[in-house]
Amino acid sequence: MSKIIWSVIDEAPALATYSLLPIVNAFTQAAGVEVVTSDISLSGRVLAAMGLAEDELSKLGEVVQQPDGNIIKLPNISASVGQLKDCIAELQSQGHKIPDYPENPANAEEEAIQAKYATCLGSAVNPVLREGNSDRRAAVAVKKFAQNNPHKLRPFAENSAAYVAHMGGNGDFFSNEKSVTIDKDQKVTIALNGKELTTIDGVASEVLDGTFMSVSALRAFYKKTIVEAREKGLIWSLHLKATMMKISDPIMFGHGFEIFFEEVFAKYADTFKELNVNPNQGMSDLEKKIAGHAKEAEIKAAFLAVVEGDSPKIAMVDSDKGQTNFNASNDVIIDASMPVVVREGGKQWDRTGAALETVAVIPDSTYGMFHAEMVADCVKNGQYDVATMGTMQNIGLMAQKAEEYGSHPTTFELAEAGTVTVTGAAGVLMSFECEAGDIWRLARTKDIPIRDWVRLTVERTRLENVPAVFWLDETRAHDAELIKKVNAYLKDHDTTGLDIQFMNVTNATRFTNARVREGKVTIAVTGNVLRDHLTDMYPILELGTSAKMLSIVPLIAGGGLYETGAGGSAPKHVEQFVKEGHLRWDSLGEFLALAESLRFLGQKHGDAKLTALTLGLDAANEGYLDNNKEPGRKVGQPDNKASHFFLAQYWAKALAEGADAELAAKFAPVAKALTENEAKIIEELLAVEGKAQDIGGYFRPDDAKAEKAMRPSATLNAIIDAI
Repeated sequence: MSKIIWSVIDEAPALATYSLLPIVNAFTQAAGVEVVTSDISLSGRVLAAMGLAEDELSKLGEVVQQPDGNIIKLPNISASVGQLKDCIAELQSQGHKIPDYPENPANAEEEAIQAKYATCLGSAVNPVLREGNSDRRAAVAVKKFAQNNPHKLRPFAENSAAYVAHMGGNGDFFSNEKSVTIDKDQKVTIALNGKELTTIDGVASEVLDGTFMSVSALRAFYKKTIVEAREKGLIWSLHLKATMMKISDPIMFGHGFEIFFEEVFAKYADTFKELNVNPNQGMSDLEKKIAGHAKEAEIKAAFLAVVEGDSPKIAMVDSDKGQTNFNASNDVIIDASMPVVVREGGKQWDRTGAALETVAVIPDSTYGMFHAEMVADCVKNGQYDVATMGTMQNIGLMAQKAEEYGSHPTTFELAEAGTVTVTGAAGVLMSFECEAGDIWRLARTKDIPIRDWVRLTVERTRLENVPAVFWLDETRAHDAELIKKVNAYLKDHDTTGLDIQFMNVTNATRFTNARVREGKVTIAVTGNVLRDHLTDMYPILELGTSAKMLSIVPLIAGGGLYETGAGGSAPKHVEQFVKEGHLRWDSLGEFLALAESLRFLGQKHGDAKLTALTLGLDAANEGYLDNNKEPGRKVGQPDNKASHFFLAQYWAKALAEGADAELAAKFAPVAKALTENEAKIIEELLAVEGKAQDIGGYFRPDDAKAEKAMRPSATLNAIIDAI
């Protein structure tokens, strides 16, 4: 029996799994496929780090190295320190004997505990599983549905003042970057003033990049943008990624918090030091630290006075709760937040809930240039037309931890001023003159992933017969090294008749956007960080969500990893479900990933029955879209549970009418039962709407409680369980 591994993860997609997976297994087992689970949720990883559970992530790291590896990976939490602490507290309340997270270790034991928990922070999952490059695109049926049923994009004002501010190469990561390709395997040492920070095992032909963010330049940049926002009457909003970029971006967030509320931090510096306030964790953590202190009310009033005073208006993450852009470093995630700025016509929300034009502050110009051009394009040309706009497909370089900037052990907040050196077998490879507090980091891109990236690009470009653009800038150190390699490896392939170009970020964005406005398809070939940004921005504008994208990772070893989209809105979905029994998470990403996973197995093994099962699921996915069965947003409407029922009904019908006689005979009665009992099943599913649900935990739900909440239709359960 063939095997597919289905990841157990977090929040809304985790709840949806309780309802969907029994249906999936009932159908796939009929074609000899077993779907098994693997717990890589944040809580599962925390327990594993503390030796209280199997290390499922490491096991999956072995699976992706096997030629028959087949994993469906749902979106997991890339945890900030705040989320990790909340998860630990919940697990402790459930009886798990684990220690608190020591923010400031006082001894060797606490340092060891912190090191174990650190493995759960940031993008801990993706670097382990992504042993292939990324192929992300909208399925034809999904794109067609979006064009026929366009979602709302709000217009940009005729004289919109919205814009993106970035450092423009003035002391940021982009401008300070140096890059080398090493000629042989060797030990590489990173040191500050001759004192070793860490060593890595360099691999022949890999590209090493070093760079740093000047904190003095960063703070000056923040001050400048705050003044400009006030003068222009714009909302000031900061956009970072403190989840994946778990070291660099929380620090940049903290500096922004300090600069915006500079007078408050200066006035209460001694109190904050006494209470161990860390600005990198935001206002919510600060409020916890000052709770009960004699100056608590005074400090809160001081912060409020800044917000109500001469400062520019600040973007809110929750106007109703009074939570600003600085509530927590993980509240605003750039690849999810910037598409909203564009979708809303260059606007964000203020304290009153009013949508006003914003200056979106993105310090590092490496990807700030992309967002700046996206906003500038709409200011100049107006909002996109969802009904006619074309599409962006992406080939992303990410295999073997390629370009994992900021989410690994080679990022440092420098303790003192001086020289950072990167030294190899023949001497110093790169050196940097830095100040105390600067953020220095190194990234690696091995040669095999680059070769595979080029191969995948040529393959997809020939299949699609549209232009492919490598977003590589010859003036950026890292990109210059990649351009040499890409030009060399393109010669290994037949590129006759293919339109393959190289452009810097700004020009590539302009080229892609012009084609999108003409209704055309363009393939963007990018590094890993830009992949993150593009494959949220364009799908959210085109489809309404990035969760509906096909996200395929053809593994270099021969297997497949099928990712199901973004989970940025998942926390609010859980909140709504617990409060009123309505889960608006759309599982279409899971439906599409499952189809591609089954297709891979059918093609690999030449299995006609599996092919028939896959074609049935393709038909069910089209029926799901054509009949508009996605979950309603409001309580009382059919939700995620109902969407799973309709998928099962359409899938069973397609198999009953399909070419495989055995499957047709097996699923004909299933289709009949699901059709005849539709009204009763929907009634049973809707009966729980508006009722609070007890799932036993946010980070680690109680399986029995969560399954009961997500499978409330006895009629549907009986039909599915009997297959």
